[in-house]
Amino acid sequence: MLRLQPVTESATLARRIGVVLGTCAVTLYYCLVVIFRALFGRLSRRDIDSYTRRWSSLLLRLVRVRLSVEGQVPDFNDGRRYLLLCNHSSHYDIPATFVALPGSIRMLTKKELFRIPFFGRAMRLAEFPSLDRHNREQALKDLEIAKRMMESGIVLWAAPEGTRSRDGRLLPFKKGCFHLALDTQAVIVPVVINGIHRVLPARTWQFNLGQAVCLRVGEPLDVSGYGVEQLEELMAKTRQRMEALFDQPAGEPATGDTPLAAEQLR
Repeated sequence: MLRLQPVTESATLARRIGVVLGTCAVTLYYCLVVIFRALFGRLSRRDIDSYTRRWSSLLLRLVRVRLSVEGQVPDFNDGRRYLLLCNHSSHYDIPATFVALPGSIRMLTKKELFRIPFFGRAMRLAEFPSLDRHNREQALKDLEIAKRMMESGIVLWAAPEGTRSRDGRLLPFKKGCFHLALDTQAVIVPVVINGIHRVLPARTWQFNLGQAVCLRVGEPLDVSGYGVEQLEELMAKTRQRMEALFDQPAGEPATGDTPLAAEQLR
């Protein structure tokens, strides 16, 4: 596994309160911008892409993340459907992905988040698909909506683990993301974010500032050659490619249509 040497600075109580209040303020601001622009019919997908990246950049600055990107970033505008499958070990996984990668990226998220005032409304308007994990019938409907979004050009982000890992390593995968990949004949892009779990360890409020975080993009996996009967094989191959991203030595910076995330955070 790649060992990122962090310059650990555990946030004081005052700093933790500042990070939480700053995060809430930035999030509320962009939620209101989205809601009001939609109200007057002036909200486009391009606007959302810009807002999510600005919001994410500010959140990462609050905790002074030192973000780098490695790997080959696919061309998300080539007409194919893309599904980003990422390890999940922090609330900062999504901001790091938004900052690091191009395209109209949206998160497949649990339905409970849409109950949060302003935030839930803004996510709906911004084309974030929900997933009801407690109702199988509704979950199937939610996945169908997500499928249509992907077909319209949205790059969907999902965590196959379904919950956050405490140590950053991969937990067992759930099948929902892979059914979606098969249904849409998507291209799975494995993504691993090394060191992100130290920024805010799962189920704690202990922020660690100035952490070195590396987002790695793996070799895409075209699902068009797979059938439902090969679901387990697809899951195993995806997991293998994600685990390989933990173990490989540091390589070249990412190439693609987007500037390096480290430059965007300055």
